[in-house]
Amino acid sequence: MTKVFGVDRLLANNRAWAEEVERTKPGFFAHLAQQQTPGYLWIGCADSRVPANEIVGLEPGELFVHRNVANLVQHGDLNGLSVLQFAVDVLKVKHIIVCGHYGCSGVRAALQDMRLGVAEHWIRPVRDVCERHRHELDILPTESARVDRLCELNVMQQVRNLCRTPILQDAWRRGQKLAVHSWVYGLEDGLVRPLGPVVAGLKSLDELGASYLMRGAF
Repeated sequence: MTKVFGVDRLLANNRAWAEEVERTKPGFFAHLAQQQTPGYLWIGCADSRVPANEIVGLEPGELFVHRNVANLVQHGDLNGLSVLQFAVDVLKVKHIIVCGHYGCSGVRAALQDMRLGVAEHWIRPVRDVCERHRHELDILPTESARVDRLCELNVMQQVRNLCRTPILQDAWRRGQKLAVHSWVYGLEDGLVRPLGPVVAGLKSLDELGASYLMRGAF
């Protein structure tokens, strides 16, 4: 049997996958093409080891996904904010999940103050998180532990940023049901771990207090 290399392999995989899906779920693609109605927006890292749909067991069409290096939510990122607004205002998602992962290379680069060219400007906010929590990170026994803790702190900072966007603030003010979740994914065991409380509106955001949501936000 001839081996298929390069992108031809991907095309062959695609054909096999599409045929298998249609065989086991007749009409799946015809139904999917009509309309997307996902209940969730996933904001995650671009790392190839973190396949959003697969790790939470959702089918195509059930999860609206935005990914970037180190799962950041930045007020100047028009791409990310456009995805957010479309998800909230048009798709009416009920849940937004900010999911980082342990061992994140972008977070590690921020911790080690590595020079990365253009990417260095992108991860600058992670370095800011690192500096704000330097006292906590420095007492951890290993670099791996420091990286993983910074991954958690970074997720929580991105949730702060997300909850302070006018997009979410306006949605909550008009009574839209929308909950924000902070998660971290373990590459070594495949498990997702919730980090902070769920933020489900302006009231819950206020109740969480300055220590979780307000410091260092937009």
